[in-house]
Amino acid sequence: MHASLIRRQLGGIIPPKIASPSLLSSGSGEGLAPLVNFYSKLPKGPAPPSGRGLKARFFNGKNASAAPAAWIILGLFGFGYAIDYQKHHKNHPH
Repeated sequence: MHASLIRRQLGGIIPPKIASPSLLSSGSGEGLAPLVNFYSKLPKGPAPPSGRGLKARFFNGKNASAAPAAWIILGLFGFGYAIDYQKHHKNHPH
């Protein structure tokens, strides 16, 4: 990989004006105050659980419910019944 490509990909990790090489290699702790201030504002603790996927949204967590699965089953049953009803009346006129 090219150095510029790596630099561009890693550029979002540490803002360039906060952690410049001159601040980090100066040896005094005074130059690190902006860096410490930046990282002290970041959220602490574990990341919140991501709500991706049907299982995570409907079956895990405080609002867990099997209602979506029941509605899907009832919907498929109703759809199948409607198709069978139409086919019956098409082939057996009353």
